[in-house]
Amino acid sequence: MAGRLGALKAHYPIVIIGGGINGCGLFRDLSAQGVDCLLVDKGDFCSGASAAPSRLIHGGIKYLETGEVRLVRQSAMERNLLLKNAPHYVKPLETVLPVRSWFGGIVPSVKRFFGLKAKLNDRGAVITEIGLLLYDLFGRHFRTMPNHRMRLKRAIRVAMPELTKDIVAAGIYYEGRITHAERLGLELLIDGMGDSPQAVALNHVAASGDGRGGVVLADALTGERATVTADVVVNAGGAWIDAVNRALGIETRHMGGNKGSHLIVRNERLHRALSGRMVYFGTADGRVNLLYPFMGNVLIGSTDIPVDDPDSSVCDAEERRYLSSVTRAVFPNIEIRPEEIIMAYCGVRPLPRSEGLDPGAVSRDHTIVRDVMPDGRTPLISLIGGKWTTYRGFSEEAADLVLGLLGRRRRASTREMPIGGGRDYPGDADAARGFVDALSQSTRSREAAADLLRRYGTRARLVAEAVGANGDRPLRSLPAYGRVELAWICRNECVGRLTDLLFRRTDIALSGRLSVAVITEAAEIAAEILGWDVTRQQYEIDATLQTCHARSMSTV
Repeated sequence: MAGRLGALKAHYPIVIIGGGINGCGLFRDLSAQGVDCLLVDKGDFCSGASAAPSRLIHGGIKYLETGEVRLVRQSAMERNLLLKNAPHYVKPLETVLPVRSWFGGIVPSVKRFFGLKAKLNDRGAVITEIGLLLYDLFGRHFRTMPNHRMRLKRAIRVAMPELTKDIVAAGIYYEGRITHAERLGLELLIDGMGDSPQAVALNHVAASGDGRGGVVLADALTGERATVTADVVVNAGGAWIDAVNRALGIETRHMGGNKGSHLIVRNERLHRALSGRMVYFGTADGRVNLLYPFMGNVLIGSTDIPVDDPDSSVCDAEERRYLSSVTRAVFPNIEIRPEEIIMAYCGVRPLPRSEGLDPGAVSRDHTIVRDVMPDGRTPLISLIGGKWTTYRGFSEEAADLVLGLLGRRRRASTREMPIGGGRDYPGDADAARGFVDALSQSTRSREAAADLLRRYGTRARLVAEAVGANGDRPLRSLPAYGRVELAWICRNECVGRLTDLLFRRTDIALSGRLSVAVITEAAEIAAEILGWDVTRQQYEIDATLQTCHARSMSTV
């Protein structure tokens, strides 16, 4: 890791501060235009709010209730594009929207659509049908999934017998789910560095100002410091945007984040009851919640609580109780016990400051705010809001603004540009079998080859090449992963900390398979590849255990 900052140029056209999905998307877009970008993040890529979403790629049907038609239209189109451009991580998800009345919610829905205050705790069949018809209409561009259908109580209870008996019907429609959001963000950066060889993305590097318009970089891994200048500085710090601007030398009050917490639970009865579907449901308190199968477990979300300090936000005990019990609204006979929670996580949504608004009423749309660096000349652009689904469109808008400031023209569109392992991804079951068969020549196992395709898309070829003819040696603590596989990730995918490897580059933590034995064995592999001494290796183990504790994870 030594010398990362020493290899940088003194000046870049663009410096992007923040490696969440907005920063990653902008980096990839500008790199595709041949712009040499420098992106830095004080932590790991996609380790903040971008690692703590509901993991849905969705059009946002609930935004119809608040009249955000433009956002729904854009979200539906971007969802369809991601299903095409990142098919290795973005998959269709059949969604059930249960309704408890025929005509409930019509009046408050109309009021909310026109911006008037109204509590909506009953979305009836009529208003649901109208909403889903509009949703189909807005999702017609680049359509990849079927239109919605309505099912009466008897039909839906045949399909899902554990569902509550007090429903009268259910809307059935399709959204997208993202199996590994953190890796998709990483692959955008890898693609960008491939598109523009002088573009650089660095994690664990903090940024501050030198008072003269320069950006001072501090590498937490090596202790190095360096100063670079830029034609344009972009603040993609998410909920930390005001803090980043303060570090650069200007005071702003752009942000007003809301905390969203989720649980991942291991409850076999609930998993079976979902039958592979998501249930998206309103509750008596007016909130909209969701639950769906995730890596063999069930993901439940979410809360929406205003917070002042994103660094101190955690999923607290009250939120865990709320999320554990809210599922009773749709599956009244299924109990989630505390010991079934395998992970609790939260992120702070990077929302614009909106004094006095109900948290759920704050727009999820995005905006771009222009300030200036302390030198009075260098533009400072802050990317506010947005969400995983619309990151590409937001990045495109920001890239067009930056290109205009640089006096350059767009030369490539990202609209239909494949991402990472989604490039040349097998389009059907036969093609997938052929890919796995070819890959198994290197892995010596069809099962191992199928796992690599699932984890990395077509980038699985790179891992298989590293494995070579001798095959991989399974971890003692987790045979589903191999030692060569983890070593390849450490060597090629910007791993700086053990948590990078276990929480974001792999699905080991996300799937609830993390244990002290896995942490220890993975640390041995990372230490060998990254040159950690015994002291650093133990430090990384301890830091990983602390992260597990913060997320209510058992590592027994």
